[in-house]
Amino acid sequence: MAENVKPRVKVPKSASAGEVITIKSLISHPMESGQRKGPDGNLVPRSIINRFTVELNGKNVIDMQLEPAISTNPYIEFDAKVDEAGEFKFTWYDDDGSVYEETAEIEIS
Repeated sequence: MAENVKPRVKVPKSASAGEVITIKSLISHPMESGQRKGPDGNLVPRSIINRFTVELNGKNVIDMQLEPAISTNPYIEFDAKVDEAGEFKFTWYDDDGSVYEETAEIEIS
């Protein structure tokens, strides 16, 4: 498990029904390729975020496969149409089996 991993998300507090909103996410993660050697001369174990998903009230909004070439601390921004109030659930999956989650509420005005 990578250390000091911190997911952050930015979702508007409210939107009109049917409005398209911009959602931003950032996860602090070292994205180790498994090819770099540490101070002891041994390979640093691979630890890469390989999948990112977002759901609104349990319905899929986005499901991305991320490749090893993605940068450290991946930032992802996307648009989503919001038809109902609820909770966004953001999930990042790591090669090493770790799962990182964050949530954000949105209201319909």
